[in-house]
Amino acid sequence: MGTILVSACLRGVPCRFDGRHKAASEVDEALDGHDVVSFCPEVAGGLATPRRPAELVGGDGHDVLDGTARVVEDTGRDVTAEFMDGARRALAAAEHAGCTEALLMPRSPSCGSGAVYDGSFTGELVPGDGVTAALLRRHGIAVRPAPGT
Repeated sequence: MGTILVSACLRGVPCRFDGRHKAASEVDEALDGHDVVSFCPEVAGGLATPRRPAELVGGDGHDVLDGTARVVEDTGRDVTAEFMDGARRALAAAEHAGCTEALLMPRSPSCGSGAVYDGSFTGELVPGDGVTAALLRRHGIAVRPAPGT
């Protein structure tokens, strides 16, 4: 069935901003029969675990790639460079493994697909993709949010 890039937190790696994971049986079922490449773009980009929550400000991940939006922690610290570096590393890992698809953590400023937090740190969602999801899409990798998360 092919190789699929998967957010590492969905595979039980405690790499989320809060130091936890988001493994779910629905994710395991969706990956059945696939070879899996687990990857956390935020950690790969140099961010610690745990870390401050971050959201997209001024647009979504496509806008970050275009230089018109940024990724900011709830303290105001700009972490756009780390998110961009992590996205590039995720793309390299996906391409190296021959991935044509990615199953990513919903709503994340890196991995969100179709909806991301709006930058207000109030839990509000807006249409859009995270930085990694946007970069993968631009390179022809199909991105979908993980079920059950």
